Amino acid sequence: MRDAQKPNQFTLNNLLSRLKEGRFVVPDFQREFEWKPWDIRDLMRSIFLDYYVGSLLLWKGKDDNFDALACEPIYGHPGGGSPEHIVLDGQQRLTALYYACVAPEKPLPNRSNRAIYFINVDRFMLEEYDDAFGYDWKSKRIEKLTKDVTLQYQEHIFPLSVIGAGGWAMPNWVQGYEKYWQEQTAEAQARGDHEDAERFAVHAENASKFGQELQTLTDQYQVSYIELDKDLGLDKICDIFTQINSKGVRLDVFDLLNALLKPRDLQLKFMWREAKGRLEFVDSPKLNVYILQVMSILKQAYCSPKYLYYLMPGHQKTIRTAEGRTEKEVLVPTTEDFIALWNTSVSAMERTIGMLRHPQEFGVTSSKYLPYVSILPAFSALQEHVRSLPAEVRLDAQRKVRFWYWAAIFTNRYSGSVESTAARDFQTMKAWIEDDANEPPLIQEFKTRFKSLELRRETKYGSSIYNGIFNLLVLNGARDWVSGNIPENQLLDDHHIVPASWGEAHLTDRSIHSILNRTPLLDETNRHIIRDKLPNQYLPELIEKNGENRVRAILESHLISPAAFEILLRSNFSDADFEEFITERQRTFIEAMETLLIKERLDLAPDLRELDSRVEGVELSIRSKIEFALDTHEGIFPPHVSEKLQQRLKRSQRKNPGFDFEYYSGTRGKLEFCDLQELKDIILAKSNWPQFADKFVSKEDCSKRFDQLAELRNGIRHSRTVDEISKKDGEAALLWFETVTSASADTSTSMSKTQGAGANI
Repeated sequence: MRDAQKPNQFTLNNLLSRLKEGRFVVPDFQREFEWKPWDIRDLMRSIFLDYYVGSLLLWKGKDDNFDALACEPIYGHPGGGSPEHIVLDGQQRLTALYYACVAPEKPLPNRSNRAIYFINVDRFMLEEYDDAFGYDWKSKRIEKLTKDVTLQYQEHIFPLSVIGAGGWAMPNWVQGYEKYWQEQTAEAQARGDHEDAERFAVHAENASKFGQELQTLTDQYQVSYIELDKDLGLDKICDIFTQINSKGVRLDVFDLLNALLKPRDLQLKFMWREAKGRLEFVDSPKLNVYILQVMSILKQAYCSPKYLYYLMPGHQKTIRTAEGRTEKEVLVPTTEDFIALWNTSVSAMERTIGMLRHPQEFGVTSSKYLPYVSILPAFSALQEHVRSLPAEVRLDAQRKVRFWYWAAIFTNRYSGSVESTAARDFQTMKAWIEDDANEPPLIQEFKTRFKSLELRRETKYGSSIYNGIFNLLVLNGARDWVSGNIPENQLLDDHHIVPASWGEAHLTDRSIHSILNRTPLLDETNRHIIRDKLPNQYLPELIEKNGENRVRAILESHLISPAAFEILLRSNFSDADFEEFITERQRTFIEAMETLLIKERLDLAPDLRELDSRVEGVELSIRSKIEFALDTHEGIFPPHVSEKLQQRLKRSQRKNPGFDFEYYSGTRGKLEFCDLQELKDIILAKSNWPQFADKFVSKEDCSKRFDQLAELRNGIRHSRTVDEISKKDGEAALLWFETVTSASADTSTSMSKTQGAGANI
């Protein structure tokens, strides 16, 4: 009988040599190379961590076979090699290995640029493997880095192309890296900088250890393969390939853990079947893995696949202490602990889904309008963390988690490598909850970027921004156009305001489908009111039956402003009118995001939202009066106010590299960092009072009104209960200030500047 199957192994060195020599070719019927850049990175991480990456299925080639299957070199190879094997299974892995380690001058598929893969040696030696493996797109900086080996040593960047270069390239790089940090250590010792010397000595020691790791890996890591005899018939080969690709089922981490837990009397699949019904609102095949990720985040603040295996009862995890020693710890001691942690995580996710669905919390009317399914593990873990906090701090913690959620949605944060993002967000949010000074960079990024969102491009549900805007419309209390009631969440769908049929006949782009022309409506309302009619047809019908004021109020709940309402009523509605309408609605949406999310008025009752807006208007007007008085009459900031302002300015400059320190050194900029009590102290200062006496008349009355206004403002801003007396006193103070400053809440915005924010008391 012919020997049709020959199992064997390649070492990593041998495999790379064969790849460079063009020994592997791909038959024409194979799909194209389609791995994403992060898939390549993850393969390299698996290899370096000595994980099994699967076997290759190869067909020993001959000229007739190469010709019959129209074989080509693997992606990135220049061709002209010495073909030996036809790859039947493993093309994606072989190509990824070649691309990362040989670094051909070729962009990745569907990309305009090539990716360069590397290891951060510092992170690798600290066993921070999630962050140790990376890639970057070729740019002037990356090109300089790939050519300047000293720069690589300085930044601890080991290009994987050094492995692919072969010969003495790898040992030479390691020796150079070690020598560089030995020299830096000696120089630090010579100048008496013992702290630097100790740190540099660790880098030199790590260089030697890293070299040993590389040598062991390239010499001993093995990739299994099965070689089919070259004389097997072509029909059999095609049949084998078809069987592989039609019946092969790839095991995910849940299946593997299920198999590993069975000997411990843990039936993970049965546990999932019991939990599944509690989470059925979310339509995702990954929910079972998400529960494991919540468990992992809660236990170790990481959730990539490698870390999930540490959840196995009794399994030891190696950790590095602050002193640099390595120790062993067990995250989950027993099967009972695993079951308890599983149940906690399922309940956390169930509560989180309930919050997301609530029309006054996050407004997700159905699973298809959930901005990110992949945000669930981080969000659920944060919710569980908040539940574990003392009762008196949970309110502020929830406020911060809510801000993080919307910031993540509108910055597309969970569109890439979600496991590492979830882990980072959980850790940074815990730090922020513990200390206001630890605000994550994401929050400032959101505050800076939200005004530049181009919502006309959001034309189909599924994107985080489209769904996030739709959720905001629900949260704003969008009322049914027929009944005037707020409909049940699950009955709402997004419908066109100006009909799609009109847009297809009159517009040359897809803006008719933009979220700017969509709003949550009942199917029944859409069928009976809008159908294919223009707003200038169906709105007059609604007005005739219900009155104009009521119809306007209902449309304003859909963030259709009075100006947009007037545009929709125009006769002979044209493409220019439509453009004007969506431009106005873009403005309204951005304004609503600022009011509800950035200024955090989403949690306030409608009457308190209005009061908060009026307080802001008065505060801006007071700042304007103070600015004029100080700049015109050379007034001063009292010393205690100046000291506080300098501290706040320095903190903001440290947190924000783009901080405009020159602007905030001036009177207007400083006033943006003053709270109401400090504004009061500036006005009542002995040297400044003459400039304000004609407006405020009495120091005592002025001080009292400031205190009343501050009490109301702080009650609103810090989510405290605003009792009836404080509310009435605050409203009286508002009226007093609006009178004496001749200000109104909606005309006093000239002082605002997006780069800063006033302080709270």
